[in-house]
Amino acid sequence: MSQFYTSTDHFVLIPAIMLALFGCAILLFDFLVFPDPRQRKWLLLFVVLGLGFTGFGLWRQQMFLNANGLTELTAFQGSLTIDRFALFFNWIFEIASLIVAIVSYAYLEIEGEHHGEYYALMLFAQCGMFFLAAGTDLVTLFIGLELMALCFYVMVGFLRGAKRSNEAALKYLLLGAFSSGFLVYGFSIMYGLAGSTKLSDITTAIAAREPWDPMVFLAMATTAVGLLFKISAAPFHMWAPDAYEGAPTTVTAYLSVASKAASIAFLLRIFMGPLASAREAWEPLLSVVAILTMTVGNLAAVTQTNLKRLLAYSSISHAGYMLLGLIAGNDTGIKGIEVYILVYAFMNLGAFIMIVALRRKNIIGEDIEDLAGLMQKSPGYAVLMLVFMLSLAGIPPTAGFLGKYYIFLSLIETRHYLLAVVGTLYVAVAIYYYFRIVRSMFVGQLVEQAPLASSFGVRLALGVAGAMTLAIGIYPEPFLRMAQGSILR
Repeated sequence: MSQFYTSTDHFVLIPAIMLALFGCAILLFDFLVFPDPRQRKWLLLFVVLGLGFTGFGLWRQQMFLNANGLTELTAFQGSLTIDRFALFFNWIFEIASLIVAIVSYAYLEIEGEHHGEYYALMLFAQCGMFFLAAGTDLVTLFIGLELMALCFYVMVGFLRGAKRSNEAALKYLLLGAFSSGFLVYGFSIMYGLAGSTKLSDITTAIAAREPWDPMVFLAMATTAVGLLFKISAAPFHMWAPDAYEGAPTTVTAYLSVASKAASIAFLLRIFMGPLASAREAWEPLLSVVAILTMTVGNLAAVTQTNLKRLLAYSSISHAGYMLLGLIAGNDTGIKGIEVYILVYAFMNLGAFIMIVALRRKNIIGEDIEDLAGLMQKSPGYAVLMLVFMLSLAGIPPTAGFLGKYYIFLSLIETRHYLLAVVGTLYVAVAIYYYFRIVRSMFVGQLVEQAPLASSFGVRLALGVAGAMTLAIGIYPEPFLRMAQGSILR
């Protein structure tokens, strides 16, 4: 038995084990111990406890690598690899899960859909994300992807009485299954080329062929379709606006940050690993996709009046910026992607949590007009939303500027001047639609007098997101060192 499951395997797998165990425990306790809906507040304690144990496992792994001078620790015969890249992304998943969990309690109570399985699905989804960040085998990566995706299919449709939630879940499920088919087809070709599912073996096999080899190109193209769908890059973005609008707002926040971060980690593992030698073939393709993604995301956002749809198209445009870092492909570009996804986690979570605060009894609170006069009604909330909008637009001294700075710097270093110019022009477009929200808050006439939702969880989450958005922008050195040390090479 020991040859199949060693102590190293167990050590590497501890965070995933904790997430799975606490997810199952929440389901059991919800059914057996807390049948009374009034008792379900205790389930949040299980989520926080589970994330605490998961974080402790990640911390132990990080300390082990540092103490022994190791760059990575492999398990299950190379199917899982814990390195600083995997740890960096897993900490983002951890932070996103914790912030969303503490906001969800009050929101689900208002929606009348407070069920224990919601928290279990969150932990199971994060378990899938763990495998996406740490997986170095096609089978491991696909299992992680599907575990995460299946949880989100259910969570998007969690408001069972809302037609738009059901419709969004069905669209997401059908399109997600379609994209998974492309991904599996690409994986099967890679397996055929290498005779192995290990990324290291596939890297060697593809490097021995020409970049424009028909089989390599087919593997790259079909795999790219599946991965680009997951990060909502155009023209595979059509699911995002409907899913973001129809899902519970807390799920939208989690989907927009944690799922995108996990998919970006997956994308980097594939394109900086097995497909690295085929850069000559995929760089032009991704350049077109990046420009199209920024175009669709930014121009469509200009016309939106629904906040969730506006932020959905904004999320699409941010995927285009992150693709620019991959196209550059140097250390600055990869560091830029990691910094970008880190700051994106805080600023985007903050923006969606503000929409959560707008949701009150009998008030949906999802339109730009619902923010009108917010400065008069809740100055603290208005200032925080201003910080998030400035950061999403990339204006200093907020953290969003830092992410865009390194992306554009990498493009200049690698002489992708046209892409840098196009990206800069679309920043100007983004400033316009983000400032529509700012204008409504500070100049618009106050219509709705009802106070915003102000639970402890919402205030805490907004405070953390706002503080980190400013802190990373004002004092970026520790975060830049963290990203620099976790570059995937």
